[in-house]
Amino acid sequence: MPTFSIIIPVYNRPQEMAELLESLAKQTLLDFEVIIVEDGSTQKSKDLANKYTNIFSVTYHFKSNTGQSDSRNIGAKMAKGEYLVFFDSDCIIPENYFQTVKDELNKRNIDCWGGPDAAHESFTDIQKAINHSMTSFFTTGGIRGGKKPVEKFCPRSFNMGIAKYAFNKVNGFRDTLGEDIDISLRLREAGFNTNLIHKAFVYHKRRVDIKKFFKQVHIFGQARIALYKQHPGSLKLVHFAPALFTLFLICMLILSVKYPWVLILLAAYLITLFADSSYKNKSIKIGLISVLTGLIQLVGYGTGFIKAFWNKIILGKPLDTRKKIKNMYNKEN
Repeated sequence: MPTFSIIIPVYNRPQEMAELLESLAKQTLLDFEVIIVEDGSTQKSKDLANKYTNIFSVTYHFKSNTGQSDSRNIGAKMAKGEYLVFFDSDCIIPENYFQTVKDELNKRNIDCWGGPDAAHESFTDIQKAINHSMTSFFTTGGIRGGKKPVEKFCPRSFNMGIAKYAFNKVNGFRDTLGEDIDISLRLREAGFNTNLIHKAFVYHKRRVDIKKFFKQVHIFGQARIALYKQHPGSLKLVHFAPALFTLFLICMLILSVKYPWVLILLAAYLITLFADSSYKNKSIKIGLISVLTGLIQLVGYGTGFIKAFWNKIILGKPLDTRKKIKNMYNKEN
């Protein structure tokens, strides 16, 4: 019986799946099985999976399109390992990932873990800029991963591990917006711990163009309100920041018609984004793109948050999460 069962939901991403499987084949620790759940794709990954059967155990399962939460739950039922590890199909895994995780599991009791994401050298300039926007202190406040292991961290499903006994106790993923944060919160409510293992990072490609990136973070903003409705104590002050920035930006642009000097504040912030990304990515070009992606990350999330807050909290409209999830999953993946 392997220690880890890797579960990968996939929808029409054979090229990304090929890169993911190749990175798994290079792991320094091969104490795992791989379970691929094809969610009604027209571009299937079965032939790719068969190429790696002589390196590690691979199970391929094809089903009708029901979404990624259901795909993960089906994979979990098929798993034989002690720990369930969930990766998105557009990830590349560093070769020492599983050795790093196993070392941490040997040191302390961990029911659930997650890790940061980083930009691989093969990523395009836009992908590197998007990665900066999703991980920088100046855009997300660094809440997606610090420099030390942290408990009460909410792992994201592109890089998440859960002990099988804990996963079964909370009945797996639910078909809801923010399903990864939702399961993290339910695990805590059930008495389990959730942890950040900083060195257990993955290379996550995310969305590959500006339009898809905006749609993704816009849904993230809506998901935060959906999570609040299900877990009232989960909404923190930091979650309001993008919405406040969006409102502040609108006010500043209006005032600039009469008082142009107010744009100095915006310019200072954008210069900070540019300098931070240029330094970290060693590229002025990526720094310039990061100015745009940083604004998209904040405004996209902020407008989604404001829209959901108005509709679901002020007006009291019911959550229509299933339709939104399937729309994002089917059209953008």
